[in-house]
Amino acid sequence: MDLSYILNELGEERAQYFNAVAPPIVQSSNFAFDTVADLRRAFADEMGGYLYSRGLNPTIDILRKKLAALDEAEDALVFANGAAAIFAGVLPFVKAGDHIISVQQPYSWAQRTFDGILTRYGIETTYIAGTEIGQFEAALRPNTTFIYLESPNSWNFAVQPLAEVAALAKPRGIVTLIDNSYCSPLHQRPHELGIDLCMQTATKYIGGHSDTLGGVLTGSHTHIRRIFELDYLAIGSGVSPFNAWLLLRGLRTLPQRLAHVSRSAQEVIAFLKGHPKVGGLLYPLDPSFPQYELARRQMTGAGGLLTFLLKDGTCARITTFCESLKHFLMAVSWGGHESLVLPKCAGIDPAAFDARNPEHQYIRLYTGLEDPGYLIRDLEQALEKV
Repeated sequence: MDLSYILNELGEERAQYFNAVAPPIVQSSNFAFDTVADLRRAFADEMGGYLYSRGLNPTIDILRKKLAALDEAEDALVFANGAAAIFAGVLPFVKAGDHIISVQQPYSWAQRTFDGILTRYGIETTYIAGTEIGQFEAALRPNTTFIYLESPNSWNFAVQPLAEVAALAKPRGIVTLIDNSYCSPLHQRPHELGIDLCMQTATKYIGGHSDTLGGVLTGSHTHIRRIFELDYLAIGSGVSPFNAWLLLRGLRTLPQRLAHVSRSAQEVIAFLKGHPKVGGLLYPLDPSFPQYELARRQMTGAGGLLTFLLKDGTCARITTFCESLKHFLMAVSWGGHESLVLPKCAGIDPAAFDARNPEHQYIRLYTGLEDPGYLIRDLEQALEKV
């Protein structure tokens, strides 16, 4: 399906709403019925129409259709945020006594789900590096029912061999879910490689303006219906019509924004690699990246997120650098119009900081929609102060 058609036309029945170019926000909690028979059918199959906006809603449905098509999936659900999408994507496919395999250091709310909630029900999680298929094979147990992936992750950008993981999981009836937030559907298509469920935080590239939250799950009709009919409705974590409308607005310019931040990242990378105070850099499509060949096979782009290290990266030097930046905002997340910096040491007790540990020295940059020369000049003046 053509990308331009998905972003600008798919799901938009303009004749139904006065030929308005932008779809309306159907800001209604409730929907009325003309007959008892119609109401009965809605009770029997809430996914087949509109009953109550805790479930489906016309504005949200336009977004669902576009996001499913972008992932080349059969169906999609949209959540209030990425953490909610992860929780709802895992919960329906595990039960008491099951075993999960997850990549090491996943997104914090995924790990809290595994360690803080599912352990209450006797569900155990094994964390592995996940960079080679043998690590998954070694972690398998007879009661393994779920594999959680994050490829690439959002700090060191470790990549998993997705097609091999899917080939390992499917014959065993193990459900696979990937957090594809780093790439978005434009730079990686996990369903094509056999992954069952694909999640992304729509807060980031899909929204693109740092003014709304959202989470997406795509997959087969069977998997999405299983999530919808109990967990999605019971938890009540669906996106609001207004936030869905903001995400639709963001989708219109997704290709242009992603192309810009990707080009800017390349210019920033070239600058950093040539700077004498920079001690290392991580970016999955840079030839220096340890898993470059695998990343190149699975991904068509790598967006605006990168990590670098200072030479002699003490906590004090990292702090000086980050606080000297004038145009990179110090904040979490990425994917918006603004450029960001996030030092790993901000999440580490200063007394526990270990300058010998490269991870403690990570400085994550996101290149936004500003001119790359403007960003490079800011990086240069901040590096001078280190």
